[in-house]
Formats: sequence, structure tokens, C-alpha cells
Amino acid sequence: MTRKIFVVLLAFTIGYGAQAQDPAYLHTGDWGLTLGAAHYFGDLNTRVGLQSPKPALGVFYRKQYGLYVALRVSAHYARLGYSDSKSKNDYQKTRNLSFNTSVFEAAVQGDFNFFKYTPNNAENIFTPYITLGVGIFNYDPYAFLAGEKVYLRPLGTEGQVANYLGRKAYSNLAVCIPFGVGVKYSLSEKINLSFEVAQRFTNTDYLDDVSTTYAGADKFPNKNNGQPSNAALLQDRSYEVVPNNILGIEGRQRGNAKQKDQYVIAEFGISFNLSAYRCPRSN
Repeated sequence: MTRKIFVVLLAFTIGYGAQAQDPAYLHTGDWGLTLGAAHYFGDLNTRVGLQSPKPALGVFYRKQYGLYVALRVSAHYARLGYSDSKSKNDYQKTRNLSFNTSVFEAAVQGDFNFFKYTPNNAENIFTPYITLGVGIFNYDPYAFLAGEKVYLRPLGTEGQVANYLGRKAYSNLAVCIPFGVGVKYSLSEKINLSFEVAQRFTNTDYLDDVSTTYAGADKFPNKNNGQPSNAALLQDRSYEVVPNNILGIEGRQRGNAKQKDQYVIAEFGISFNLSAYRCPRSN
């Protein structure tokens, strides 16, 4: 009796294994869509506050190399922004700067799975992973003045237009290094779900249009009608908080040029597997 039970169990196990993983199946990669939130860290958000998450969308294609390693090409659109009014620091509250920007990012990343991941095998349908890559992104910070949207880069709010101390206009293109962690789960042989959080380290300190010192009000000529220019009004907005205590004196600290700006994207994803089948070997 015991021998019969053992034979039945062995036959069931072999049959289940054959059903759970087809040795001819080859997971070659996947493509997908992501939806989540983005957040900025920099001169206006020095204490890593999470008060201004904004939407982020993405698409990607991932080529699988074996069970653990993959190469991913991705594109993202994200919105970023922050305001000194959210700070608990009195100086920043008085500084009263703010910005928003849209970010268009393209990146190439390497993914490493901690566990085997084979969507047609019930034992290997979940894995955490890490990702590291390099990308390029476009950004163009703006602020609102009397309800009007004004782009900041052309104004040279730190004296770039006036060539103050040799300062030049910054580029609206920058490099980012995405580094993050995630998990993915196979719903079926065709569909996966994922969640990922990846920090973007950048080579720019002007994501928020704030980096170094004030150039001074005299570097921003008035309009022809004698009224202050948009550049003059937006380079130092402390007058809106304390009219008699203007911060924007030439040489006074406006930002921290020693630390580059960053942003993070946390996103959920759905992807669709690409697969192939090995031809059976002839005996």
C-alpha cells in the first residue's frame, strides 16, 4: 500500500513539474507601462520633505539575459515642483522662492533579480530586484507671478544674462543616474505587475532655478516704463513676505551650489511578457 501511494505521489510530482515549467519556454523580456508619483529634492527642499508629490508616467522595454539580468530602455514624463512656503526654516520662508517643471527623461538601466524569475513556473513568479542606469532629461523651471506663468531660465535670476561673475545660462538638458529597488510578480505567463522606487541623481543644480548667491537688484534693469522687470521680481521674492527686509543683497546666499538637485519616481507597472520556444533537439 505504501509503495502504491509513493508511486502515485511521484507520478503527480513529475506531472506537476512538467506543467509548471515547460523546458522549451524561454522568457526573452517584456514591455510595459508605469504610473506613479515624482518628487524633487534640492535647494528648496533641503530636509527631504514629501509634501509635493506630482504625477509620473512611463513606458519601457526590457530585454532579459538569463534568469537574473536584464537591460531596460525607458522613457518617463514627470512633473516636479516645490515652494519655500512649505519649509519650517524661517530663512527659507522669507526667501519665498518656488518653481515647477515638466521632466522628459530617457534612460538605459540594468536590472538584477534576486530570485529566479520565470513567468510560466509557479515556483518562480516573484522577485525583488535592483536597478542602476544612466539617462538624460529635459527640464524648464517656471514660476507664477501675479497669476502668470513665467519661465525662469531665460531671465537669468542669478545674474546669468548680465554675465555676473562670468555666470552663463544653464542648459535645459541634464544627465541623471537612476538607482532603485523594486519587486515584480507574474500574474500569468503573459502579464506581470511591479512596484519600483528609483532615485535620480543629477548633474545639475538648476532643476529649481536656485544654486548659488544673489546677484543684486541692480543687475536686473527696469522695464521701459520704469516698472521692475520679471527677472527682478522673481530673483528675490522676499519682498512679498517682509517688504522692509529684502534678502536679495549681492553676494548673499541664495542656494547651495555644492549639492546637485535630485528627484525620485515611485511607480506601479504592468508589463506584457515576450517569449519564445526552443526547438526540440533531435536524437
